[in-house]
Amino acid sequence: MNTVFAFVFLLSVLIFVHELGHFMVAKACGVRVLKFSLGFGPPIGIGRFRLRWKRGHTEYVIAWFPLGGFVKMLGESPDEIENEEALASPSETLNAKPLWQKLAVVFAGPAMNLILPIFVFVGTLYIGLPRPAPVIGMIEIGSPAQQAGLRTGDRIVAIDGEPTDWWGDVEDQVRTHPGEHLEFAIDRGGERSALELAVDKRSGFDAFGSVAEMGWAGFGHARLRALLGIPDADSAAGMLGLRSGDLVTAVNGEEIEDWLAFENAITAATGEVMLDVTRSRGEVEESLQFELRIAGALASLGMVPASVLVAAVEPDSPAASSGFREGDLILEVNGAPVGSFGSFAEVVRTGGGDPLELLFARDGEALEASVTPELIPTDIGLGIEEPRYRIGIRGAEALSVGATALDRERNLLVSLPRAIGLTTDMTRTFLQGFGKIVTGEVSRKNLAGPIGIAEIAGNAFERGWETYLSILVLISINLAILNLLPIPILDGGQAMLFLIEGVKRSPLSLRSREIFQSIGLTMLAMLMALAFWNDISRHWSKVVDWLRSGPGL
Repeated sequence: MNTVFAFVFLLSVLIFVHELGHFMVAKACGVRVLKFSLGFGPPIGIGRFRLRWKRGHTEYVIAWFPLGGFVKMLGESPDEIENEEALASPSETLNAKPLWQKLAVVFAGPAMNLILPIFVFVGTLYIGLPRPAPVIGMIEIGSPAQQAGLRTGDRIVAIDGEPTDWWGDVEDQVRTHPGEHLEFAIDRGGERSALELAVDKRSGFDAFGSVAEMGWAGFGHARLRALLGIPDADSAAGMLGLRSGDLVTAVNGEEIEDWLAFENAITAATGEVMLDVTRSRGEVEESLQFELRIAGALASLGMVPASVLVAAVEPDSPAASSGFREGDLILEVNGAPVGSFGSFAEVVRTGGGDPLELLFARDGEALEASVTPELIPTDIGLGIEEPRYRIGIRGAEALSVGATALDRERNLLVSLPRAIGLTTDMTRTFLQGFGKIVTGEVSRKNLAGPIGIAEIAGNAFERGWETYLSILVLISINLAILNLLPIPILDGGQAMLFLIEGVKRSPLSLRSREIFQSIGLTMLAMLMALAFWNDISRHWSKVVDWLRSGPGL
């Protein structure tokens, strides 16, 4: 029911806004609007009660079938040009208006779908949203960030002179400058300093899911939990009985929030310290205490962050075939240290299925294995699945939320330009993605029909209103751009028809209009068929299983 509500509400809002644009501009231009319908079919109602009323010449309807809507204007359809009402009021027909007014009426719908995101962004900025602050939460061992001297807790103030207000600004700068040197301005404990970071080159996924060369620095916004990795059973920690996967919750009775706090507590301690540890065995958690004698840094005691700890292995997966088990601690991939599950996953997924040589620790013993990733259906967000190279493991929860700040702006003179900029950026990204679909760089399987949109809306609704509004904004922009395509029946096709009539300075014949509309209907039906096929094919295995479960199968 959540999915149905989220889908119907989202679609109703977008269609209402779109048709409201046509309606308002048509009224402003003196075009008689005969009907304004939200949805198709008969009006919603029971008995004599109907969601239908008439004001002036316009009938307003809320219909049963919510997947659409329309504004019917006098003289708009070819078969209505010579009807009695049009003949009685020729100046109020759409075709009687000058070309600029016709185009204004047509483009008003897509324009409203582009204006809606601006209002949404202004509203969310007024309420305020928690966003990731530009504070480093973790640094991978041997990474460019570590070599440059960056530390956990550093606030990145600017990169190459450009202010970094949010963590997204940091990520964008690093990922778009592979192989380059960037100058970081940082705030460390209230003191400002500058350092140079040599950005590494790595394969990664761009905004459209395509493998591309990206910049990599080896730091992240999320904080490492105090989840222990014990690669050597003969180390001080191993001899004490600590195991990979143990979570340190307190040192000498003081609560530990993350790995940095654990490091600081050990550094400040002298002599012997008491560690409070939580050890999980399946769904059972056990609280333990260990008395540890301080003899140096954590690494010298045999403790490292369990950033790539195997929490589960999928049956019949490449990892299972290579002998991996729950509790294995992955240390290196192809001879390079791996400091986070995210970096490890990106290496696996962008490697094209080439074999990976992994070094891992099991019960304090170092082991090696070769694993060949396979294409496995993977959730890429909001319930959408795509085949991605994977080895079939799930990592332990090694990260916690990083530093956040409230993004709030109640000054309209500031929030409005920001909202326009955000809408422009999203529109530009959509156009780039659409161009890649047309050229074949991005699979046409990414086109979603009503089923796919319903799933996306439902998943977004369950994640919270911020995600739901983001999806509403994205689909509103999609609706605006797609309606501008020069396909008959769509707004862009209608505008093209008016332009042709303007050039030839006479209306098209009724036969020409009918052919034009038939072509548009065919093109639109083909596009919808492709989207429906993509929706069905994503769930084909479920459909087959359902059919097999029927009687006699």
